[in-house]
Amino acid sequence: MKAAVRRKYGSPDVIRIEDIETPVPKDCEVLIRVRATTVNRTDCANLTAKPFIMRFVLGLNKPIKKIIGTDYAGEIVDLGKNATAFQLNDRVFGFYDTGLESQAEYIAVKEEHVWKIPSNLDFNMAVAGLEGAHYAYSFLEKNKFSKGQKVLINGATGAIGSALLQFIKEFDVEITATCKPEMNDIILGLGADQTIDYTTSDFTNSNIKYNFIFDTVGKTTFGKSKNVLTEDGIYISSELGPNAQNVYFSIATSRSSGMKVIFPVPYNIQKTIPFKIKQLEEGKFKPLIDREFHLDEVAKAYSFVMSGQKNGNVIVDLQYEK
Repeated sequence: MKAAVRRKYGSPDVIRIEDIETPVPKDCEVLIRVRATTVNRTDCANLTAKPFIMRFVLGLNKPIKKIIGTDYAGEIVDLGKNATAFQLNDRVFGFYDTGLESQAEYIAVKEEHVWKIPSNLDFNMAVAGLEGAHYAYSFLEKNKFSKGQKVLINGATGAIGSALLQFIKEFDVEITATCKPEMNDIILGLGADQTIDYTTSDFTNSNIKYNFIFDTVGKTTFGKSKNVLTEDGIYISSELGPNAQNVYFSIATSRSSGMKVIFPVPYNIQKTIPFKIKQLEEGKFKPLIDREFHLDEVAKAYSFVMSGQKNGNVIVDLQYEK
């Protein structure tokens, strides 16, 4: 089978498409023919091993897993002898942040990382509903919303931001979202009440006070955002911040009665994926897709994602036949 392989950490230049042996499922595993995967921010972090602390999970000097990829959508083509939760030809998908080696034509996966795809979704839309929405769920569940509160989402066109926007619109809050002008209509259509063009305006210079600021792209800081937070406002970023300051701020402000920083430690996939499946089935969540690449173009896909220009999700489509 063909797979995207990297034997050292680095830029997309270290990725090679290689012919390797198709895996054989172990006792409690299933073999999946991958039809679609994504290149996402988690994949890019796993490729580069940045921040450095990730090496303590991925492998200190070189990656433990040589095939890259954290999510997949496909169908089951073989079962381990003790795999009983699924059947052949089931359409399934899954995500695991430290890697599933899923940017390949086939993967063997433990049943605990396998979920049935809602019948109303194709493979591309299914896989687009995984990684970004997984982290968006953390922003959602760590806060309580009240009717009429003001929420700002910085980076609403990203995979996390576009998912979060759709999740919180159910709470009858007023949502302001930052985006490029060409994405304005799409973001309003996903549920924003108004938008800010981040190419010409800095939301931290606004006269409006927000109850929540969700920086889903990690492009600002608590210090810069404080002047547009209410007295008891909450700031969350998807990144650690300079010198991991968001971790320290979250500890320091946890017992205060004023502004707070919350660090969105992700929930377990056993909690996040059932939530996403329900949202997808009910049509309350429609993942945003930017563009598609083939497996042999995966290095280009990484370069594009790492350029910071993507909107929503970037798909690696393995459904084509050569």
